[in-house]
Amino acid sequence: MTKTIIVTGASAGIGAAVATHMLAAGWTVGLAARRHDKLAQIAAPFGARAVIMPLDVTDAQAVSTAFTQFATDQGRLDVLFNNAGIFTPTAPLDEIALDDWHNAVAVNLTGMFICARAAFGLMRRQSPQGGRIINNGSVSAHAPRAGAAPYTATKHAITGLTKQIALDGRTYDIACGQIDIGNAETDLLRDAAQQAMARGDAPPEVMDLAHVATSVHHMASLPPSANILFQTIMATKMPFVGRG
Repeated sequence: MTKTIIVTGASAGIGAAVATHMLAAGWTVGLAARRHDKLAQIAAPFGARAVIMPLDVTDAQAVSTAFTQFATDQGRLDVLFNNAGIFTPTAPLDEIALDDWHNAVAVNLTGMFICARAAFGLMRRQSPQGGRIINNGSVSAHAPRAGAAPYTATKHAITGLTKQIALDGRTYDIACGQIDIGNAETDLLRDAAQQAMARGDAPPEVMDLAHVATSVHHMASLPPSANILFQTIMATKMPFVGRG
């Protein structure tokens, strides 16, 4: 049976790279994001194995409906790559707009919880029971970026969520791991680089998105008896970060 995965934030950047890689590897992929047109472009070369799922990860009912429909149509959900996220404008703490804080928490934390919750419920009740949830963290889950309190705080919170899902999932053969990504070359990072250069800082070191996609594929392909709880992949010349 063809393995199945839902990728959130699949319309661009890391999500699009992972979704395309998994489709090329023969998986059936649910492409979840808000932009139907972008999802359609990615899905077009892959036929029925690419399932377009236009949704907002902060809408719990939309997520539940779409995830349930995908699992029903495909027979099961093997993996969720919980990837959707935003990076709000950087600023000194007292100048960060409260709307930016609320938006970051809504997407980066609550949205990831909503998607994990929906996937966990499906995996718990399907036969055979079990599956895998891979949360997209960040090197910001190890160390902060300047002026990025909303993003940093939410990514640290994802580490706690990952540990909790990994613990709670044991009873149901649901594995959970986290990939912390440092400076994959995306539009999101290019925006951050422009902000850094505007402050007079050096642009960040970057790596090709393809390395992230192959790393997620490896995590997704592990047997139920094995799990990568935390993996960090980063541009080689980035400042060192370690999980403290």
